[in-house]
Amino acid sequence: MSTANGQPPSEQQKPPLPTTRYSWSTINPTMRQFYLTDATQAERALATFSGPICGIDIEWRPNYVKGQVENPVALLQLSNADTILLLHLHHMKVIPAGLQMFLEDPSILKAGVGIQGDAKKLYKDYGLNMTGCLDLALLARSVDNPRWKGKYSDPLGLARLIAAYEDLLLVKGKVTRSNWEKKLDSTQLECERQ
Repeated sequence: MSTANGQPPSEQQKPPLPTTRYSWSTINPTMRQFYLTDATQAERALATFSGPICGIDIEWRPNYVKGQVENPVALLQLSNADTILLLHLHHMKVIPAGLQMFLEDPSILKAGVGIQGDAKKLYKDYGLNMTGCLDLALLARSVDNPRWKGKYSDPLGLARLIAAYEDLLLVKGKVTRSNWEKKLDSTQLECERQ
């Protein structure tokens, strides 16, 4: 069965894939990114970092052996309207006290895709509590349900959300499976620019 234009109905309804790549530095050229490996530097940065809305994501070194215990969070990424903090927790001798205060502050909305899992992992690995969480995938399903077919439990990744709402292509590739415990290299830092 085909439609008037000769395409199957399912292909006709899909919007074209975006071709322009997403990059925060293009969207906001005045945005600043700080890569922090020292708890004292992180404390200073967190002292001036605020909401009202903050994006959050975590990375850790993947395991490739089935049944092996998951590695702890190595990198915590926080972003607000003008600043990105890359907190390399793996290299910090102590967790900055300001980080716990920031994560527990209910007046700052922490937004991310799958943020419940991030909150659980931060608590399990470091005892860090997080309040005021908003899962962007669940929000999209709630306010724009006709666009997202399937069950609420079906994952909607950040790349799909950016393609749908920003008409931009988020490409990270193999770097997401890299060793996040090592000092970030130029490929990983560039990935965090996207």
